[in-house]
Amino acid sequence: MTNKITSVADRAILGVDRIVPAATITKIGRGVALAGVVLPLLLIGVLKFTQIEVDALKPLITNTPWLSWLYPAFGEVGATALLGTAEIFTAILLIASPWSARAGVLGGAIGSLTFLTTVSVMFALPIWYAELGGFPWINPVGQFLLKDVSLLGVSIFILGESLARVKAQASLT
Repeated sequence: MTNKITSVADRAILGVDRIVPAATITKIGRGVALAGVVLPLLLIGVLKFTQIEVDALKPLITNTPWLSWLYPAFGEVGATALLGTAEIFTAILLIASPWSARAGVLGGAIGSLTFLTTVSVMFALPIWYAELGGFPWINPVGQFLLKDVSLLGVSIFILGESLARVKAQASLT
């Protein structure tokens, strides 16, 4: 009985592949994942040049020991503009990554460092509603930062895929 259910399930799965081949689905998924990283980087990067974003980052930067040096070094507006510039630059590199493996390596590396840093902020700041008993009751700061786990994963994927492409190109010469 189990084998029959499995084979029916397998036939259904293979039927999907006939409608839309797995390679096409993978290509679409790769494009959506890339857009999922590029859009936040571009949009939030541009917002870094507004007072709203300068104010929104104050508690995050001030209360994170490994980021707090940014304000004495660059000032609030300068530090925020630096982050915005890095985000926009990274987005541009990631946009170029399908055509340039080297852009993918650099964009994936900077994106990975960016999102690793923002994910690490969750360890420095309270992200749980203590009055509700903590985990799994995540507060707005935690909700804002939690999305960066997936953006980190996509950035690491782009980095690895681009490194493999550079390696393959090097072996051809």
